[in-house]
Amino acid sequence: MHRKLDFKLYVITGENYHPGRGMLEVMEAALMGGADIVQLRDKDISKRELLEKAKRLRELTAKYKVPLIINDHPDVALAVDADGVHLGQEDLPIAVARKMMGPHRIVGISTHNLEQARAAENAGADYIGVGPVYPTGTKPGRQAVTTSYVSQAAAEIRIPWVAIGGITTDNAAEVLKAGARRLCAVSAIVGNVDPEGACRRLLEQITGWNERTRTEIPSEQSYVHVTVNGRPARTQATTLFELAKQYGLESRRVVAELNGEVVPRQSWSDTPLHIGSLVEFVHFVGGG
Repeated sequence: MHRKLDFKLYVITGENYHPGRGMLEVMEAALMGGADIVQLRDKDISKRELLEKAKRLRELTAKYKVPLIINDHPDVALAVDADGVHLGQEDLPIAVARKMMGPHRIVGISTHNLEQARAAENAGADYIGVGPVYPTGTKPGRQAVTTSYVSQAAAEIRIPWVAIGGITTDNAAEVLKAGARRLCAVSAIVGNVDPEGACRRLLEQITGWNERTRTEIPSEQSYVHVTVNGRPARTQATTLFELAKQYGLESRRVVAELNGEVVPRQSWSDTPLHIGSLVEFVHFVGGG
């Protein structure tokens, strides 16, 4: 059972981005600006210190009736009566975290590719993070997944997911265009001299994108349900080429099969997809 989540702007703490200003001051400004879910993340302090911060932040988020998520530590989340926990790929398995947190609290997890997203969904995650979309200081050394993964998640993942990583007011439109409907930011908000204003501007883009494209926002009827490499998927692609592009394969060395027949690459753009189409993309390894 997935818990119902309804949010648009996810804000994560990052005290290194606002020296001289307290965490609660900055996070309250974000909440005033419309942040509707908050995560406490601090990997450089003791668990005792984290617990004290979590208690104070829990009081603040309760005042604004906004969910509080604790990064990495289910025990701290439970101790302060937080709404949930967020895991990394190297942290506790989702099933273990769920057993600790119980059926009514939120369990989220970071994902960096579609395979991890599928695994998280199947394991019972309530939401996933999709990223880092762009290079970011909060994930040094982590390769950006680009908006290609955002498009893949939009096509296939059914549980709530949020795009994260290097997202700012300058590039948010590109992420939203790729299919995101929820954004997460750290430095662009908590590192801004005006966190409240930064939140408002990002929310305006999220809401504005939906408003501007109201007639273009896909309804369930506008999706084509197909099977890609043995997995059910839904897509707005109308041709084999558009589907390959959605999966980031348009320039890769792959062979495409549609309903058991190989389709020459030069014909991909002219090959329509239909409900129930069976598509296989096979990576080609040449010999010599």
